[in-house]
Amino acid sequence: MRILIGGDTFAPDINGSASFVKRLAVVLAGRGHEVHIVAPSPDGPGREGFEMHDGIQLMVHRLTSWRWYPHPWLRFALPWRAKPNGRRLMKEVKPDVVHFQSHIIIGNGLAPAAKAAGIRLIGTNHVMAENIAQHVTILPPPLLRWLIRVQWKAAGKVYGLADEVTTPTKRSSDYFEQMTGLRGVHSISNGIDAANYHPNYEPRVGNRIVFVGRLDEEKCIHELLEAAALLDPALGAKVDIVGMGEDLHRLQKIARDLGIADVVTFHGATSDEQLRDILTAGAVFAMPSRAELQCIAAMEAMASALPVVAADAMALPHLVHPGENGYLYEPGNIPEFAAHLTSVLTAAPAEYTSMKKASQRIVAKHDLQHTVDVFEALYRGDAVTDPVTEPVPIPRISPE
Repeated sequence: MRILIGGDTFAPDINGSASFVKRLAVVLAGRGHEVHIVAPSPDGPGREGFEMHDGIQLMVHRLTSWRWYPHPWLRFALPWRAKPNGRRLMKEVKPDVVHFQSHIIIGNGLAPAAKAAGIRLIGTNHVMAENIAQHVTILPPPLLRWLIRVQWKAAGKVYGLADEVTTPTKRSSDYFEQMTGLRGVHSISNGIDAANYHPNYEPRVGNRIVFVGRLDEEKCIHELLEAAALLDPALGAKVDIVGMGEDLHRLQKIARDLGIADVVTFHGATSDEQLRDILTAGAVFAMPSRAELQCIAAMEAMASALPVVAADAMALPHLVHPGENGYLYEPGNIPEFAAHLTSVLTAAPAEYTSMKKASQRIVAKHDLQHTVDVFEALYRGDAVTDPVTEPVPIPRISPE
């Protein structure tokens, strides 16, 4: 098939949607499909050509972009060019199927163009409208709440054009249906290739707490720093924070104010190999975010055989089974967060090894090859059964 995948973020961006698109495209191309990517230019000017990603050559159509200030890297394609670009790409690429990743800009152009051309259309949602609002905090709360409602309505309109709609987890699909009014949304994991990660079952030699993700306010990384400050100094715990974002300088100041700057390392953006090394050397993965639609970073940590301590919010309970591969804490409850980190860092060797093995066992259900099998079936128009990756039902969430 000739497959056109569009997203508002793509490598070199580091986030869940960008990672999913790259992995999906690489596997599809490896299976012999002709894959085209549509994404914002990482440096401004639009262009198109072949790019190498994970050793695979992909045709990437880079659209002219502007940077969103004061964010250190976020760029967006020009909104008023979205629909003309969509129509142009349908004529130039002539895809068999179009797969968009959000309704914001690029999906807003590709979806109606594909629909008008009679091309099969798949939409995957990686975005919560609440996260979009986080980037415009200059607005007063009433306007932010209005913006969130507008964004969910816009999402419903764009995704309503699709032949099939997916989200990464059952909980996120329930929430998406609740907020947009759409029905029949599939729950299909983003998937992970666990073979790319390097579990370490040697005796623990350090108490390194690892976080990976965007350094943005919505990730609540300050809670990790506050919890780390409560840990017994005798544990010798270190904190490794991997990622970039607009919250970096505030987080560095919080670490200094808490008196833990000497045990916190901000690694910034890393290569895939550097990230794997950091995960392999870690003792526990921490994820305080409340807005994860799946959390690829946690899955990477689990593939590296790390126990996980995470906020009891959104999709994280699907990955973290308390007492089995880690613990969940009530968001905002810093003493509980610190206590759970302590439990992992002081676990007896047999208990700790059991948690590491449980993480690997749980993440094995999210096999990337199976994820791609399901998307291939959706592209062809075949009936699919959603993969069972979440055996424990989780109550529906109510919007704030």
